[in-house]
Amino acid sequence: MLWIILIVVILIVMYVISVYNNLVSLRNKADDQYSQIDVELKRRFDLVPNLVETVKGYAKHEKETLEEVMQARNSYVTANDMAGQLKADGELTHAISKLFALTESYPDLKANEGFNNLQNELSEIEQKIVYARGFYNDSVMKLNNKIQMFPSNLVANMFGFKKRDYFEAQASERENVKVKF
Repeated sequence: MLWIILIVVILIVMYVISVYNNLVSLRNKADDQYSQIDVELKRRFDLVPNLVETVKGYAKHEKETLEEVMQARNSYVTANDMAGQLKADGELTHAISKLFALTESYPDLKANEGFNNLQNELSEIEQKIVYARGFYNDSVMKLNNKIQMFPSNLVANMFGFKKRDYFEAQASERENVKVKF
């Protein structure tokens, strides 16, 4: 009887260790995926001033849109947490889309090779951000499933694993871009 109890205890301990290690692995994967988003956001962040300076020469009277882009960029820098970064990212995405919509009114700007290179690079970065967000959300889903599903939820609660939020589009990103001339 003592052997049976000992074997059951050992099996339970091995299960707890296995689930704990899996949870740590999933948490680290989610952290890694978030850092990939952050890398691409920083690339975009560094590109934005060059883009704004290029547009300034052609669209001097579009000061409000250019200021909105720079303000959104600066909001990302001052964000202290993931939620703040996500909000600032949404604002920057919206502001950049307005900036690109403005360029339709400036044929000389659209023909500028420097601007086109910046726009293409930014578009490439935006695509990488979309992919990185998708990978992050997949990682978060796997982690959240493990945290919420029985019996792994018992181990997750025991060791303080918390559900993560998905990377979702902000309300401003869901709106159509409105450009006034």
